Amino acid sequence: MNIFDSIVKPTLLLNGAAARANIQRMAAKAAAAGVSFRPHFKTHQSREIGEWFRPHGVEAITVSSLDMAEYFAGAGWADITLALSANVRQVAQMDDLAGRIRLGLLAESPETVAALARGLRHPVDLWLKVDTGSGRTGLAWDQPAALIELARQAAALPSLRLRGLLTHAGQTYTAPGPAGAAALFATSAARINQVRAALQAAGLGPLLVSVGDTPGCSALDRFEGADEIRPGNFVFYDAKQYLAGACRFEEVAVALACPVVALHPERGEAVLYGGAIHLSNDALAWQDGRAHALAALPEGAGWGQPLPGCAVTRLSQEHGILSMPPEQLARLRVGDLVCLIPAHSCLTAQAMGRYLTLDGHWIEMMRA
Repeated sequence: MNIFDSIVKPTLLLNGAAARANIQRMAAKAAAAGVSFRPHFKTHQSREIGEWFRPHGVEAITVSSLDMAEYFAGAGWADITLALSANVRQVAQMDDLAGRIRLGLLAESPETVAALARGLRHPVDLWLKVDTGSGRTGLAWDQPAALIELARQAAALPSLRLRGLLTHAGQTYTAPGPAGAAALFATSAARINQVRAALQAAGLGPLLVSVGDTPGCSALDRFEGADEIRPGNFVFYDAKQYLAGACRFEEVAVALACPVVALHPERGEAVLYGGAIHLSNDALAWQDGRAHALAALPEGAGWGQPLPGCAVTRLSQEHGILSMPPEQLARLRVGDLVCLIPAHSCLTAQAMGRYLTLDGHWIEMMRA
């Protein structure tokens, strides 16, 4: 039976072959470049998919919450970095986990370092979070005095193993193409290495540099100035990455299959059962506005190329409004399925909670 015959409601499809190829490609790239590969598991959040990384020599991972660290520790992962500035209200849970695995934590304030030192009985790896231009979190790269002081504080504490500097060049997600992403990645790496040099001059070191973002890691084959890379979204990619040139469309490994519930030719729209609670509300620049997903039709055992001029332009809780040119809209009937390529696969996966592989196998995700 064709897999699409069994789908009756929004279902997140996973092309396992494409995902495995993405993993193999990034692992090989890291090995060839001589950097450690610590992939971010926040995108897939699945023990089963996590196992797809092990044949490629992956032994250390990144996560985005302490609950996620617990989940993957339970699956046998023994070297985990929590790439989120440490929440001091969870120190007791961090300490318990640090007694069972090698745990890496992030800090960007003296208060956090002090709280960790007070509450931890088991040693942890500590990374100082550096903002190299994304403007999200971390101490500013061009104010090294604060980082030097924080490093001195951490280095003096026996429960904290000061490992190095960590950044996420989130600005690459808005880069105009692979060359732009590569340039922003290189700028970010140069900035964090200026910080490393300043700390080394102050007698603090040697320190490692950990970087991580899918656009930069996809665009580059060498990672000058980095000791470790932590991309995550690359395992699935998505519409943003495809349109930015970070991947080929065939490398996008997930699509949300949604039933058509109404057609409105008079306004060039189809109404889909698949809204914000399925896709998330993330969006990408599209034509003169924004879109939440591109659209394709079922084809063979998967989905075809993006339909020209078609995108989900509006969302309600349960429904998505798919804007379509007349010639594309005429191809649809109520009850058909449309495969949506999400703007951001991480958030869509989080919203859906499990995957249906193209060969009909359900893969469960972590549940909070």
